[in-house]
Amino acid sequence: MNTHSSFDGPVIVGAGLAGLSAALAAARTRKVLVLSGPALGHGCSSAWAQGGMAAALSPDDAPALHAADTMAAGSGLCDAAAVRVLTGEGPGAVRRLAALGAPFDRDESGAMIQSLEAAHSRPRVARVGGDGAGAAIMAAVIAAARASPDITLREGIRVRALLHDRKGRVSAVLAQGPEGLSVIGCPAVVLATGGVGGLYAVTTNPREVRGQGLALALAAGATIADPEFVQFHPTAIDVGQDPAPLATEALRGEGAILRDADGLAFMARYDPRAELAPRDIVARAIQMQIAAGKGAFLDATAAIGAHFPTEFPAVFAACMAAGIDPRVATIPVAPAAHYHMGGVVTDLEGRTSVEGLYAAGECASTGVHGANRLASNSLLEAAVFGTRAGDAAARETAKGPPLPAAPLAELSADALQPLRAGMGRHAGVVRDADGLATLIASIDHTDRTHGVTSETTVMRLIAQSALARRESLGAHARSDFPQTPTAPARTLVVAPSLCAAE
Repeated sequence: MNTHSSFDGPVIVGAGLAGLSAALAAARTRKVLVLSGPALGHGCSSAWAQGGMAAALSPDDAPALHAADTMAAGSGLCDAAAVRVLTGEGPGAVRRLAALGAPFDRDESGAMIQSLEAAHSRPRVARVGGDGAGAAIMAAVIAAARASPDITLREGIRVRALLHDRKGRVSAVLAQGPEGLSVIGCPAVVLATGGVGGLYAVTTNPREVRGQGLALALAAGATIADPEFVQFHPTAIDVGQDPAPLATEALRGEGAILRDADGLAFMARYDPRAELAPRDIVARAIQMQIAAGKGAFLDATAAIGAHFPTEFPAVFAACMAAGIDPRVATIPVAPAAHYHMGGVVTDLEGRTSVEGLYAAGECASTGVHGANRLASNSLLEAAVFGTRAGDAAARETAKGPPLPAAPLAELSADALQPLRAGMGRHAGVVRDADGLATLIASIDHTDRTHGVTSETTVMRLIAQSALARRESLGAHARSDFPQTPTAPARTLVVAPSLCAAE
């Protein structure tokens, strides 16, 4: 039997940067409950982010320039208003994190050091210890959340369903912890559950990140946008690890070169911007090199060389653990699922299409990323829109008694593994109709065998939307439909609400 409790303030589901930003914002006026499956600082992509936070912090930069780069990277699908919010509030978000204790790299004058990354028109990525931004920022926000008397943190708790009241408003969560299932009533829920990388066999994300927020939101009747747009980081370190360690894009910003097995630089053949072309172009180039048997290797021996241990310690440690000394040897690389541009549709305050339900961070679709996220805009979005969602959710007060709902089933690791391989093979860097149809058939077979699960629900969202988009746009590349549309449109998916209207 489920236990029942009630919480007077919003419930935040997820404790990455978006979730904790929402909690810190909401705690200015309300008591807040944060539910996290993994321990804080673990199992979230925020803590693994290497590059940093993009923001117009230098005198020769401006939010309008950052916005223009963001819009260009998004291939015509960005929401201009959301991009203006992101880039306009970005510098303040970075400074707030610095005030919390995030130790951004600074020069002798105290100004933040900023790096150049692909598709940015100027250096604007604030870093920590070269490639340690995510871990350092998360350490600062976790400390702030733990210190707040108005934030209750519960780890080891997974949300299995969102519950509605009779008016169709989300008014509770069904949570599973060590003592079993419990219903927690609340005036608002903020989903901040991260992306979908764990649904792919090769990913730079924690394996726990499997699109849970999208499955919860879809079951609750919320609108999902653009699930087909999955960004593949071009330079995951290809040493057979799951998840794959990452070689940050900042390496290419510092002058690292992509070479084939013969030592020849190849990126200029694919794009005049070479190593600093947008991620989707670099990822497809590397995929083509690998498919042709030529291999792909990142050469930072001249650009970084002996400075690797101090300038990029996370990449250096990952390479050395795999038996590669990047000071003197090239790094084998391959594309890996890295970031999901799709998500639960929200307005500029994080509100979804279902009353009482908010979303922030990678599980949300604010419109800032379009078809292809600009490098290092993800932590920025988590901080800016997480704060906005927390502020708005804290103003919610109405809640009715929740109606019962069945928990979403989850797929076993053994059953999930072949589907992860199929996602990489058929819904990866390059897709086609035959492969996507094969993938959907595999998902159908798994559902017949194991029942519909959270994981297969999200896999089907991605695969069916990729099959329906018969064009190539941003991170979505169809070998059978290579043309780019002149007037791209967003994909919107809506499931019927499961609650009864009064």
